[in-house]
Amino acid sequence: MFSFKKAAAGVLSCTMLLGSLVISGCSNSETSGTQSGSDTSTDEVITAHQGEIKDISSTELVKDMKIGWSLGNTLDGGGQSSKGSSPETIERAWGNPVTTKEMIDEIKKAGFNVLRVPTTWDWSTGEAPEYKISDEWLARVKEVVDYGMENDMYVILNIHHETWHYPTEDNYEAASDRLKKVWTQIGNYFENYDEHLIFEGLNEPRVIGSDEEWVGGSDATREVVNKLDADFVSTIRSLGGNNKLRHLMIPGYAASSSEVALKALKIPENDDKLIVSVHAYIPYNFALAESKQANKWIACKGGFTTDIDNLADLLKATFIDKGQAVIIGEFGARSKDNEKYRAEWAKYYITKMNTIGVPCVWWDNGAFTGNGELFGLFDRRNLEWRFPLVKDALISASNGEYTVDGLKSDKSILDELKNDMAESKNSSDE
Repeated sequence: MFSFKKAAAGVLSCTMLLGSLVISGCSNSETSGTQSGSDTSTDEVITAHQGEIKDISSTELVKDMKIGWSLGNTLDGGGQSSKGSSPETIERAWGNPVTTKEMIDEIKKAGFNVLRVPTTWDWSTGEAPEYKISDEWLARVKEVVDYGMENDMYVILNIHHETWHYPTEDNYEAASDRLKKVWTQIGNYFENYDEHLIFEGLNEPRVIGSDEEWVGGSDATREVVNKLDADFVSTIRSLGGNNKLRHLMIPGYAASSSEVALKALKIPENDDKLIVSVHAYIPYNFALAESKQANKWIACKGGFTTDIDNLADLLKATFIDKGQAVIIGEFGARSKDNEKYRAEWAKYYITKMNTIGVPCVWWDNGAFTGNGELFGLFDRRNLEWRFPLVKDALISASNGEYTVDGLKSDKSILDELKNDMAESKNSSDE
């Protein structure tokens, strides 16, 4: 996720109906291609989940993944001025504190068993043709990965805010070369980790600033993403250690949840250790749009659940029914002073995705105040949950405590909704 998120992400439908529904009773490298794994691996320091890797399919793997949390705007922070800076400087560039094991201990203690570590490698990478990643940066990333491993979590490691991989035909050769060299270094460095370490090849590959950025791309750009995904997979599979059995996540264009992007995704053949990565902040008006007008969400009447239901149906038909694993690698609903409604939304979102076997990873960017994208849940400085209702909803739903039908028939929140609407009207009248 970028700090200024997509203005047209997801499917826009039900939330705009909020007012009328409520009124009617409540009816979102050359380091090198030739470098051997033994030169850069971490086998001299043994940590949790290094050694033998299980030979299981990704479909089997995701069954053990309940609910995830992203360490957002941290190792993926910084900008051009951060080039060559210390890991600590990059990590703190966007306002979050340096990550500690105590933080990740708390995430696991709460019930999350997946840790996504968004990572931008550019600021610690040398020039072409080697694109050598600094030893200091690799060591720091490993440190954070190990915080998750020592908590027996699945850890997703990616390349996140890089812009050199614009998926255009003119840029493909250069992007492919750099992608292979960067992932060769990462793959070699982490080659001994078992199935608990998952590589995510690209975050949201898209043509930034173009008309097609958030609408699923074009035939040409979607095809370039497919080629880059294939390059990533073949690169990791060519490496030593556990990389031939490593589980890999690949996105479609922009990791979009749109039908056109998902149906255009080409998954490399004869590899049962691939996972489709999808990002879905839906319904858009409630989950991602800045406006606070669409700040209420309930499952008990038609319309509110439509976008989530439609996405689940699309993922099931396109991938799940064909034996293809999927992870929603980013989702969330930004804070609009509406914790109880976000909690209701979280219950339904996770419960619905549970029905098709798709685990989800909350995007926590550590933001709680201001007018930006307030997706923070866990206060890393004080080691406390700012929105316990949302956190509890995520955990309880991931544990299977609800059913879709049960949530849709639960009208206990209606009185609260009516009171909130009345208070809002009175405030506006004043």
